[in-house]
Amino acid sequence: MPGLKTLAVVVTVKGGARWEAEDRSGWSHLLEHLVFKGAGDMAAREIVERIEAEGGNINASTGYERTSFEVRALDGSLPLAMQVLSDLVFRPTLDPAEIEREKDVVAQEIAEAFDTPDDHVFEMVQTRAFAGQPLGRPILGSIASLKPADKASVEAWRARLYSPDRMVVAVSGAVEEGALLALAERWFGAAVATPADTLAPAVFVGGHARLTRKIEQANLVFQLPGLAATDPALSAKRLFTEILGGGMASRLFQSARETRGLAYAIDAYQEPYQDAGVLGVYAGAAAERARELAEVCAHEVRGLAETGPTPAELSRAKAVLKAGLWMSDENPMSRAGRNAAQTLIFGAPRSSPALTEELEGQTIEDVRAVGARLLASGQTASAVLGPKAAAAAGETFATILFP
Repeated sequence: MPGLKTLAVVVTVKGGARWEAEDRSGWSHLLEHLVFKGAGDMAAREIVERIEAEGGNINASTGYERTSFEVRALDGSLPLAMQVLSDLVFRPTLDPAEIEREKDVVAQEIAEAFDTPDDHVFEMVQTRAFAGQPLGRPILGSIASLKPADKASVEAWRARLYSPDRMVVAVSGAVEEGALLALAERWFGAAVATPADTLAPAVFVGGHARLTRKIEQANLVFQLPGLAATDPALSAKRLFTEILGGGMASRLFQSARETRGLAYAIDAYQEPYQDAGVLGVYAGAAAERARELAEVCAHEVRGLAETGPTPAELSRAKAVLKAGLWMSDENPMSRAGRNAAQTLIFGAPRSSPALTEELEGQTIEDVRAVGARLLASGQTASAVLGPKAAAAAGETFATILFP
């Protein structure tokens, strides 16, 4: 794009915690940490210094289905960014001493997540929603599952996970196509593919998790089984989620917070996976009002599902989602990350005009129909973390939603 002075490079792999056996839970996240401890001819400090010396920054993240590495930098930094990212995914040092040190770092990260109620409650509900499956285990793993990791086993895991045939390099901003293709061939073209493991289908199991702690507020998450990332009705589900709890004008915010004062924080979210999904509601509330809040949440979910949105609600939700889409286009990193993810999911990026047209085409009946699908299973998952008085909120949500 002419006139741009910054660029973003994203290397995204179709691989993450869903590919882990139970005894290797957390290895994808550990590996993401370890590649920054040395790669190619670079020590840990030099990896960061090379990028920052040209005004850039580098980061990475591990999810259930994708692992991403990204560099944000100034015009002219593409060759360096491609070299560094290639070294990270294909040529990490994996020094045994660093592996042991990083296990300790991840152990601290696990403890920090447990100590943070509004983080840990999401792990709790994920464990119930997909019990006994990789999707139901924490991305961080456990101290026990990380213990056996050594240089040979981690390198074998890297070769399986970071396979080039399941990898996308996406670049946005101040780039020239010919130069990009030449660099991609140089730094990524010779890598050898490894066979992909077959994923077991994800099954929403549901159930209720409780953890009593002596803290001031209760943290609540309620979930329903949702839609997969490729489901044609996903745009309607995004609109349903936005209308339900996407902002200050949403039904949940207005009813639970503004009208009744039941929650200091409340919102709805959705998470689509390759073959499954969830619709969730998160809330923070006084423990003695948690069950009342659960009732309100259940009534709002059922009400929206049964009657659909008003014309004004649908119009507002479309405007909010379109604005988010087009505003993200102004950020090279957002564009690159979205294009990488869409390529792995759909085989090619989806343009903003096409996504906008899809949103605009959704009707009140489409949103109502997707709501009916969300309720069809009769299943919920919940997690309640906080004082004992809030413990039954998950069961209350399920009972009211499915009387």
